[in-house]
Amino acid sequence: KFLKKTSLFLVTAAMTVSAPLMAWALEHDIVILHTNDIHCGINDNIGFAGLAQIKKDALARTPNVALVDAGDAIQGAPIGKLSRGLAVVDIMNYLGYDFCIHGNHEFDYGMERFLELVPLQRAGYYCANFVYAGNNKQVLPGYKIMQYEDTKVAFVGASTPESLTTSTPTFFQNEKGKYIYSFCEDKTGNKLYKQLQKNIDKARKDGADYVFIVGHLGMDGTTPQWSSESVAKNTQGVDAVINKVGKDVLLAQTGTKLKTVGELVISPGGKLKSRLITESNGKDANIARVIAQEIKTYEPLLKQPVGEALVQLRSNDPATGERIVRNRECSLGDFVADAYRAVLDCDVVLANGGSIRNEIKTGVISYNDLLEAFPFGNMCVVLEVNGQQILDALEMGAISYPEESGGFMQVSGLSYTIDSSVPSSIELDAKGNFVRVAGARRVSDVKIGGKPLDVK
Repeated sequence: KFLKKTSLFLVTAAMTVSAPLMAWALEHDIVILHTNDIHCGINDNIGFAGLAQIKKDALARTPNVALVDAGDAIQGAPIGKLSRGLAVVDIMNYLGYDFCIHGNHEFDYGMERFLELVPLQRAGYYCANFVYAGNNKQVLPGYKIMQYEDTKVAFVGASTPESLTTSTPTFFQNEKGKYIYSFCEDKTGNKLYKQLQKNIDKARKDGADYVFIVGHLGMDGTTPQWSSESVAKNTQGVDAVINKVGKDVLLAQTGTKLKTVGELVISPGGKLKSRLITESNGKDANIARVIAQEIKTYEPLLKQPVGEALVQLRSNDPATGERIVRNRECSLGDFVADAYRAVLDCDVVLANGGSIRNEIKTGVISYNDLLEAFPFGNMCVVLEVNGQQILDALEMGAISYPEESGGFMQVSGLSYTIDSSVPSSIELDAKGNFVRVAGARRVSDVKIGGKPLDVK
């Protein structure tokens, strides 16, 4: 449940109109504030109260301010888990978001819950490429046009086809395992580009002077044909992205948990400029009170003690602070896998590193500590499998090694070796699911209980 090196972005795209022709349409700047990967970080870094202050300061400069989010807002911390996303949606409504898209983690409470939240998000959820698999009809509106003075600005939503595997695949399937939802995935990327282009063209036809793609797609480590760069290169009629005619690119992303807030400005002369805001000029008191009230609702439950850690259970390198749970063995990964094996009374445990999101410090462990470390509420499943299936699962977990991957396996009851000098030869289907290992394997020397794995 992890989009590799998630780099969510605002791809800006404007009509080809020279600055003198656009100048008449605006007296003031249009300021677009954008966020991504909030992951319930309502009080982290800049925080929602700081974001509210940034928006208030922008409105003091110009009446033309938009606030948009590029997904993964409602999952990632206890307040999201316990409210199943609603608490974060409520705060976003108070903040006055204008446009939102879903990321892969908006689906982590299940499809039914996401569709319940859609009408509650006042800004609306938009996505051009989230469609019904049977007829290719959009599940959500693909774009929204907003008017500032005499200028119309369109926001087009795009979300990664990797959602089918980086969230829970069964959420997109019927009871027989058939996919009923699609993100316009294929091995070339053309289905995705065509669907986005169709919505871009519709927005332009509806009179949009500017078109912005707000995308939850990703950059480094993402499936290449679905990356932000590939979308930028393969959509036409946009000036601020690298596309088929080789024009300039403007890709902006803000990091996770409100480390920064993005600001894109359209000047009265039609020029675009982008920056990242790293701190706010104070905290908005009204939003701070709303956040405090939401936290108070769940505080008694979160403070309950559930155990004690005699040593710190780490998912990061103690020397560098670098996250290691997604590409090597670590103490928290070992503890989790060993605990599952003991409770479930099984021979082997495979636990994906992407499901572990925090460390557990020495001392009393609260329910909040558990939810911070394990925010997904993943279900454990006991299966009877053969040696070949175990070998294939380990190979799939090592597909990106030594780079990070949420599918990297923390294990109990077995040991194995990964040779990173061997290129991964895994074949995936169009949705990103495992098909087979077509060539040399990276994983070897697999032992269960100290004995070689039997793959016969």
